Amino acid sequence: MKKFSVVIPVYNRPEEIQELLESLTSQTFQNFEVLIIEDGSINKADKIAAEFATRLDLKYFYKENTGQGFSRNYGFERASGDYFIVFDSDAVIPPKYFETVDKYLTHTPLDAFGGPDAASPDFSPLQKAISYSMTSIFTTGGIRGKKKGVGNFQPRSFNMGISRQTFEKTGGFAKRDMGEDVEFSLRMQSLGLKVGLIEEAFVYHKRRGDFRAFFKQVFSFGRTRILLKKYNPDILKLIHAFPAVFTIGCLLIPVFYLTFKPFFYAGMSILLIYNLLILLDSSLKHKNIYIGFLSLVAVYVQLVGYGLGFLKELLLPSK
Repeated sequence: MKKFSVVIPVYNRPEEIQELLESLTSQTFQNFEVLIIEDGSINKADKIAAEFATRLDLKYFYKENTGQGFSRNYGFERASGDYFIVFDSDAVIPPKYFETVDKYLTHTPLDAFGGPDAASPDFSPLQKAISYSMTSIFTTGGIRGKKKGVGNFQPRSFNMGISRQTFEKTGGFAKRDMGEDVEFSLRMQSLGLKVGLIEEAFVYHKRRGDFRAFFKQVFSFGRTRILLKKYNPDILKLIHAFPAVFTIGCLLIPVFYLTFKPFFYAGMSILLIYNLLILLDSSLKHKNIYIGFLSLVAVYVQLVGYGLGFLKELLLPSK
């Protein structure tokens, strides 16, 4: 029987980890351990970890701050499992997650894998809207965990697993933060390792609590995409420029109103169709038009935030 080691880096977010740990106590497959890596936090999660020590095979480690990527490596070095699983501290794990992964790996061995993220039925309307924005084919091309999406699947750190042998071969994460999971996924693929999507192994991923925090997060994602170029020149794909093109297009529409009306009307028509697609798709998916309108706002926050971060790092690179 395979054993899994769950490695969870935490930095000043003890309130998030409680729900994650609670979800792990309900797993139908029990052969796993949990390693909580406290990454130099001031606001520690040690008391919450202690509460679950009798309900889970749990180990708690406190260390100086080195970033989430290297904190995961720290956990891998101390793990006893055959496979290492990485979750973000704001994830909630469905009861059959490990049962699903174990069955899949039994008939389809993989060196590394990941699964999609989804919105739990008990998420708030805002959380559902942000989750829709981050997973919709209309915003990301389905590259965050859909079998029929655009581009090769790249596991992300909110739901990623690697074999012990993969860690020994690669050394794990090479960056402390900001795109460390993307770099790691691309490096594993470049080494010829077998990386795959387990579509049924989804997690519920709670997004940032308001649009301001969400904007800051996606702005960082946009910057990171450019910064990662130095690790892999082929990391930039056409789809990654879509938010920047969208942002520039939105900024040009009022200019066209003053200078060239045909372009203004064409741009407004395209935006209207795009807005209706998102509104209808989200409203039907959630059976709630209010979430549909929130999703429309979330999509603009995501695309403009990511686009501005992308353009900032492209035109005014960090030193």
